Amino acid sequence: MKGYSRLEQIMDYLKGHNLVTVDQLVAATDASPATIRRDLIKLDQEGVISRTHGGVTLNRFIPSQPTTSEKMQRSLAEKHAIACAAAAFVKAGDAVVLDAGTTMIELARQLTHLPLRVITSDLHIALFLSEFKQIEVTIIGGRIDDSSQSCIGEHGRRLLQNVWPDIAFVSCNGWDLERGITSPTEEKAALKRDLIANARRRVLLADSSKYGAWSLFNVTHLNTLTDIVTDKRLDEGVQQTLSQLDATLTLAP
Repeated sequence: MKGYSRLEQIMDYLKGHNLVTVDQLVAATDASPATIRRDLIKLDQEGVISRTHGGVTLNRFIPSQPTTSEKMQRSLAEKHAIACAAAAFVKAGDAVVLDAGTTMIELARQLTHLPLRVITSDLHIALFLSEFKQIEVTIIGGRIDDSSQSCIGEHGRRLLQNVWPDIAFVSCNGWDLERGITSPTEEKAALKRDLIANARRRVLLADSSKYGAWSLFNVTHLNTLTDIVTDKRLDEGVQQTLSQLDATLTLAP
């Protein structure tokens, strides 16, 4: 196993154990102790784990925004499935708002056959969709966040506050029933809040690995959404709890 495939193995193992040692991770991944230690240093620097004298434990608090390149290799199958399920919500002629993020980039790839008006904060999405003549693309503008290559700030917020889209798709680094959707910075939280505020349909796209993780600033609670699209790896107990919300839960195959 190499790269993020091994890191995902480590993350899956950590999710099932309160405290793990390097030896346990070596056995679980078939990697060398030196490789595991390098991986743990990386995860520690990203704030994903907490290291103690007894081993390591998963830190579900996300203090800062992961970069697009870091997220690009994670949960690929789940992101593709979520994007395909979400694309079914969009019909020709819709005005669609797309948040920044790798799942949103995958969703954009599923929409290129439709005539649409798309508003986005994501530079990657804007450049990609601009190649398709039947799609009118508006980027919200403002200052560029270097971690996500997306627009942030008051300029973009003012635009979002004055549009009334058919559907808005929002992404996140962490979500759960108690804290809702959260973001590492107040600025990003405010922009995401405006992104969905005026939409007729408000849809969260988030893979199951992000459930239970959180950051400091609340974007919105889950009961303000019309739809939640995640993958079938979401814990069954959580699925049952979320099914009680007014928001429709879609589990991508």
